[in-house]
Amino acid sequence: MSDTNFSWIRPDNTPLEALLTLRLGSKASLRGRRKETRRQLAPTMDPRMWHKVAAISGVAAIGLGTYGAHGFRPKNPSYKEVWRTASLYHLVHTAALVGAPITKHPNIFGGLLTTGIVGFSGTCYTVAYLEDRKISFIAPYGGFAFLAAWASLLF
Repeated sequence: MSDTNFSWIRPDNTPLEALLTLRLGSKASLRGRRKETRRQLAPTMDPRMWHKVAAISGVAAIGLGTYGAHGFRPKNPSYKEVWRTASLYHLVHTAALVGAPITKHPNIFGGLLTTGIVGFSGTCYTVAYLEDRKISFIAPYGGFAFLAAWASLLF
């Protein structure tokens, strides 16, 4: 007979809990470690909420892209290109937003992407629709938010 202790195999353990219990010695120590890693300085939203934000943004991106391709008729054709740029950046960064929950800092990444979408794409949509560049100075701030979001993945 083997003197191996199989106390870590219990029906209420998930595979990860079983593995960590085996390595750490008890489920109590696992719970203690969870508390240490979950300490936060400020309240944050549930990372899975970013999927809902991405869904809303995706619907808006597809709708605005469709309008830009089929219904938008500016007097100056150069504004059509501004709309296309807004639509492209909106859709690409919405796709990236779907991955926010799996990043190390989902609220920073998701928040910066959302700020970039509103700041850059929103400004471009508005400039193109109104055919007036008065508010175009806002777009670089949205672009900076995009850059900051991608840079946040480094930390």
